[in-house]
Amino acid sequence: MPAAYRPTSFEDLESVDALVVSSINDLTERHGFGRMASPSAPRFQAFSLQDDPRGLWTAEDDGRPVGFAWSWACEDFWFLAQLFVKPGLQAAGVGRTLLHRTMEHAEAIGARNRALITFAFNTVSQGLYIQHGFLPRFPLYLMSIPRERFGGRIPDRVLEVRPLDGSDAETSLLSELDRLALGFSRAKHHRLLAGEPGIRAFGFNQGGQLVGYCYISQSGHIGPFAVASPELTMAGFETALAVAAEGAVESISCFVPGSNANVLRCAAAAGLHIKLPMLVLSTDELGKWPCYLPRNPGFM
Repeated sequence: MPAAYRPTSFEDLESVDALVVSSINDLTERHGFGRMASPSAPRFQAFSLQDDPRGLWTAEDDGRPVGFAWSWACEDFWFLAQLFVKPGLQAAGVGRTLLHRTMEHAEAIGARNRALITFAFNTVSQGLYIQHGFLPRFPLYLMSIPRERFGGRIPDRVLEVRPLDGSDAETSLLSELDRLALGFSRAKHHRLLAGEPGIRAFGFNQGGQLVGYCYISQSGHIGPFAVASPELTMAGFETALAVAAEGAVESISCFVPGSNANVLRCAAAAGLHIKLPMLVLSTDELGKWPCYLPRNPGFM
């Protein structure tokens, strides 16, 4: 029976998350990276569904999900957060149809730029995205190091650090940093992160001014991260590493754009190793990534 396509509901989120986890692990295991994904509460998916349900689509067969596509938008920027199909059905056209459905979301908001992050070794999906105007821009590396091996390599805090309070005034300042780094505001995503359990939010100050921000999860993962100019990126990144290492974490990790040579060198010098290679694609030039580190491939 051909797959049926419908808008995703809140009741679908746990089952499609299980599908996504299974699809990711099937792909990463086949390419020698082992299991990389585990189930988690679909908070960002639920937020996106409530914020704009036009970007979430489910493909199902006999009442069971076999594919899922999820996009979100900020102003005139559109991002494909996830597009996964049940292993064994990738050649059945499910992914192409889901992509068409969610790209209607991009048309509806009048997107001027569209982007996504995919696995660097997934050439089949890259071919599909290129056919739809998404061009490879730069690699993105998930890098990490166990905390016990990080001792002695921890850089000093370079910038003044202060906790973020989640206020409207502060969110407005963070949005301006996003405009400088990415070209659009992510105010609603900052409000989401402010209420996320297990995440610490920090601002970077220089001369009494807020010049950057960083979120660090209880697992030791850094991101998202943004600074006001490329000249501040190294100072901000070294400060973020120092703050992450102060927590009771098992490892420290982050996504580093391959276009940011200085941060790559700093991460390597601190002992972080590449765990997973990914690729950023977009239909137009995408912001100033020397000033930005993403949270993960779905959040960006």
